[in-house]
Amino acid sequence: MSDHEDKHEESLLEKISEKNKGHDSSSSSSDSDDDKPSESSIKAKVFRLFGRERPVHDVFGGGKQADIFLWRNKKISAGALGVATVIWVLFELLEYHLLTLVCHLLILALAFLFLWSNAATFIHKSPPRIPEVQIPKDPVFEFAQALRFEINRGFAVLRDIASGRDLKKFLSVIAGLWVLSIVGSWCNFLTLFYIVFVVLHTVPVLYEKYEDKVDPLAEKAWHEIKKQHAVFDAKVLSKIPKRPLKEKKKD
Repeated sequence: MSDHEDKHEESLLEKISEKNKGHDSSSSSSDSDDDKPSESSIKAKVFRLFGRERPVHDVFGGGKQADIFLWRNKKISAGALGVATVIWVLFELLEYHLLTLVCHLLILALAFLFLWSNAATFIHKSPPRIPEVQIPKDPVFEFAQALRFEINRGFAVLRDIASGRDLKKFLSVIAGLWVLSIVGSWCNFLTLFYIVFVVLHTVPVLYEKYEDKVDPLAEKAWHEIKKQHAVFDAKVLSKIPKRPLKEKKKD
């Protein structure tokens, strides 16, 4: 009897232990399930520069232009940067002029093709095949429409600022134009364009490579800027009387 009771007690203990293990595994799985949304929420709350939620490649619009800026195709990116560098050296350092350069290139090309076409009969070789070049109509219209849209949007923003509705936007635009005027006094338009071109070919690819290190530093800087802006808003902007909105005329 005692052996039977001992076996019965052992079986009961085994069942209880198995239930506890099942409960622990279910609780651990539920805890892991509870942790999953928290981890995803933590990832969702990670600060990204300029508030972006997409990869850098998508921010640049994807496609070929993003591939060039992010050096997906190193030959094309290096070629574009090299051509821009050559143009900047010719016009800025060597003080070459655009019209002079175009005329000299045309003189060399026409002279080479003319001599080759006439010499082909003497050396018994086929003359050069000069392709017929035409500017396509659709890309020109698309570019013109896009340029027209951006110019109209810029005029709308300037009109909205000049109407006196948004003081913060007015001050930010004035500060941006003032900084741009200072940079323009340091260098001419070609040098400024070349600097922007080089920055677009270097900063995005470096940021994409080290974004996990740059974003925390940008977050600290952004919080400090917001803190200083809140102080400036409380001491200066909030004390400026706002222009009352005009009431709509009743018909």
